Amino acid sequence: MNRFTLYPAIDLRGGKAVRLTQGRADRQTVYGEDPVAIARDFAARGARWLHVVNLDGAFGEDSTNLEILRVICAAVAVPVQFGGGLRSEADVDRALAAGAKRVILGTVALRDPALVKALARRLGERLAVGIDANGGRVAVAGWLEVSETTSLELARRMMDAGVNRFIYTDIARDGMLVGSDLDGAKAIGRLGCRVIASGGVGDLSHVRAAAGANDGVDGLIIGKALYERRFTLNEALAAAQTPKG
Repeated sequence: MNRFTLYPAIDLRGGKAVRLTQGRADRQTVYGEDPVAIARDFAARGARWLHVVNLDGAFGEDSTNLEILRVICAAVAVPVQFGGGLRSEADVDRALAAGAKRVILGTVALRDPALVKALARRLGERLAVGIDANGGRVAVAGWLEVSETTSLELARRMMDAGVNRFIYTDIARDGMLVGSDLDGAKAIGRLGCRVIASGGVGDLSHVRAAAGANDGVDGLIIGKALYERRFTLNEALAAAQTPKG
C-alpha cells in the first residue's frame, strides 16, 4: 500500500488564507477570505490530511488564527497538522485542544530542546519538527533569523530527543514553483526518520518525484500550485499514486 500523503496547505495571516514567497511577509498573496471553506473543499476533494500554519504566530504577532483552527477542525473529518508560533507546552496544548492531530515545532526546537524532549515523550507521532533551511542552515523566528546549525545537525539532535517526524523546507524554493529540495529531504530521512517535503511544488512531475523519493520521504505539502490552479488536488492525488523514482 502506498503510504505517501499529500498535505494541502492553508497558511493563515490576519484570518485569511495567504501564501508568502520565500517566507517574506512583504511578498504576500491573499488567496481566500474564508479558510474554513478552503479546508472543506480540500477535504471534499479527497485530502487525507491538511497542513495549517499560523503565520501571525510564526512572526510573533497576535491573531485569532487559533480560533480559525478550531473551526476548521470541527468542519472537516480529516486530521489537521498545525504549526506556527508554538513555543511552549501551553501553546501546544491549546492547538491540540482546538483539534489539531499533529503539532509542528519550529523555533523552539533549536532554542529549547528540553521542551521538545518532554513533548516527544508525551505526544509521540503527534509531534513533528519543522526544519526550514536557508543555504543549508536552519532559519527560525518566521525565517527572519538564520542560525549556524545545519539541517542535519538539528535533525540528529531532535531524533536524540525522541522526534521521528520532520517537515523539511528549502526556503529559497518556497513559492517559486521549481520543485521541492528532495535531496535535502532524503538526507534527513536517511538518518532513520520520516520526512514531509515542503516548498516549491509547481507541476505534477514534482508530485511524482516526491512520491517516488523513498529514503524516509512519505509526504509532500502543496500550496501555491493548488491556489493558482496549476493542477487540481484530484490530479495531484492521482500523480502521487504513479510515482517517478
